[in-house]
Amino acid sequence: MGKELSLSSKIHEVSGKKGNLKWTFLVISLCFFFYILGAWQNTSPKPIQATAILSSVSSHCNQGSVIRSGSITLDFDTHHSDATEEDSSAYEAIEPCDLKYSEYTPCEDSLRSLKFERNRLIYRERHCPVKDERLNCLIPAPPGYRNPFPWPKSRQYVWYANVPHKELTVEKAIQNWIQYEGKTFRFPGGGTMFPKGASAYINDINALIPLSDGSIRTALDTGCGVASWGAYLFDRNILAMSFAPRDSHEAQVQFALERGVPAMIGVMATNRLPYPARAFDMAHCSRCLIPWKDYDGVYMIEVDRVLRPGGYWILSGPPVNWKTHWKGWQRTKEELTGEQDAIEDLAKRMCWKKVVEKGNLAIWQKPWNHIDCVKKRRVFKTPQICQGDDSDSAWYKKMETCITPLPDAQDRKEIAGGSLAKWPQRLTVIPPRILSGSLPGITAEVFEDDTKLWKSRASHYKDTIIPPLGQKRYRNIMDMNAGLGGFAAALAADNVWVMNVVPVNSKYNTLGIIYERGLIGTYQDWCEAFSTYPRTYDLIHANGLFGMYQDRCNIKGILLEIDRILRPEGAAIIRDEVDVLNKVSRIAAGMRWETKLADHESGPFNQEKILVAVKTYWVGGSTNSTSIR
Repeated sequence: MGKELSLSSKIHEVSGKKGNLKWTFLVISLCFFFYILGAWQNTSPKPIQATAILSSVSSHCNQGSVIRSGSITLDFDTHHSDATEEDSSAYEAIEPCDLKYSEYTPCEDSLRSLKFERNRLIYRERHCPVKDERLNCLIPAPPGYRNPFPWPKSRQYVWYANVPHKELTVEKAIQNWIQYEGKTFRFPGGGTMFPKGASAYINDINALIPLSDGSIRTALDTGCGVASWGAYLFDRNILAMSFAPRDSHEAQVQFALERGVPAMIGVMATNRLPYPARAFDMAHCSRCLIPWKDYDGVYMIEVDRVLRPGGYWILSGPPVNWKTHWKGWQRTKEELTGEQDAIEDLAKRMCWKKVVEKGNLAIWQKPWNHIDCVKKRRVFKTPQICQGDDSDSAWYKKMETCITPLPDAQDRKEIAGGSLAKWPQRLTVIPPRILSGSLPGITAEVFEDDTKLWKSRASHYKDTIIPPLGQKRYRNIMDMNAGLGGFAAALAADNVWVMNVVPVNSKYNTLGIIYERGLIGTYQDWCEAFSTYPRTYDLIHANGLFGMYQDRCNIKGILLEIDRILRPEGAAIIRDEVDVLNKVSRIAAGMRWETKLADHESGPFNQEKILVAVKTYWVGGSTNSTSIR
């Protein structure tokens, strides 16, 4: 016999099988009604402004356990008052590292590098720590750390406390690189070969090749110093990727990123540069000390690989204009003449055309295709054309002393691989790599849909998820799993730049497409550290990254790397399946992050969610326990 059930005064007592069925139906109906009501109310959530720790609630309609946001708001503002002790919580807190690690670069560690060969600067290449050598702690900011100046003021000023190194102010004093002025460094814009400033130097280049008509958008600065060349190319809508090793010029790449200029730690040694073939419209060396003529010309050949057809190589400094400078360079006329002759000869054998040499500048141009260059192999025995189709492969791949082949062309006037639109049309025009079908599965329709999708998502971020993104709060942004570069493209009109990272284990190698759009980026395996200094990015975006890596390496290690490169009070946007984000949020709770989970922009029924995190402000000290909200 059925048990009597009392629901309320408005529900009659019923018993038996019929009563049980009615009661069960009513409960299910009410459950469904309130679930739909809650979903409708959450479809247009209020802007997220904060939360300390996530709480989770369960749905009893067999929908699974879903994290919901708390009532505290995320704080995106800056704070530089005295620190207070962090509250203890019921999560596993990750301790801060010793203050001596405040500038730690795991894969370019100066002590570990001494174990490796110095020939060809091999010891300056990436040498990452093995598992038991990795730090399992939070990299501290130095005492007195402050948020960088906003762009464009940051181009000229950097807080001394953020990068406390005065070495370059002495070593490069007469070259106008950097000057120390009380609490700040000032960057006059000078360089070794342009002491009058990068802007005037760029004007000199513009008089020789077109820098202002949109045909040149992406540039590579090899041995960049503090990246003043790249800093002032922004005025001409040219986006430069600058790199330099971590060497005796202490913190030069760190200075560049602190100024709001794209840069990476890198060196031309034995491995290919971490960029695809045909990536850059222009490459530049201003007294970069790269031995271009040595090792069978392998470094010039590598520049040729990453230059697009018709791209320019600019050389200033030794041996260019040696008749004027040879005494100051403390080198003999014979030595400099021999070096210039060797560079000229190699450029000719690579089929480059010398465009001009004027004053301290010499400029060559890569051919538009290899029709004539292939024929010239009958005359020039070296370098030969490479065999194989791995020209975009660049992660720990050795440089080669053969010319990377260009895509086939039928006519001498044809641009191998297809022509590129001028900037800014180039951003949204279907890239040649897609039109040629070189990436099966990525069609013109897929590209256009992706562009629209990320434009919509970026608007949603600004309006709802992280409003400071639309308020000039951030400058240096990284997309850890960039895909086709849609997120960066959606921000192209903003006062930001984006480092588009394509994981080496991605299904598609899309970095070439990203460069064809006029954007920049690099390859990376996120089981290893990125080639940058701590605290160099304001905002980090990770779409599907943790789902991709959760079975490959420890996601805690990836979160610690994000924390290392994220600035205090910087933000992270992490998109993934809800169960993956549950794991991420539990680890993040012990990292001095404030986090909040938001529904997918399409609503709560989508299993993909968005985790927003803000790294709290804290600095290292004698006890490494200071922090501040």
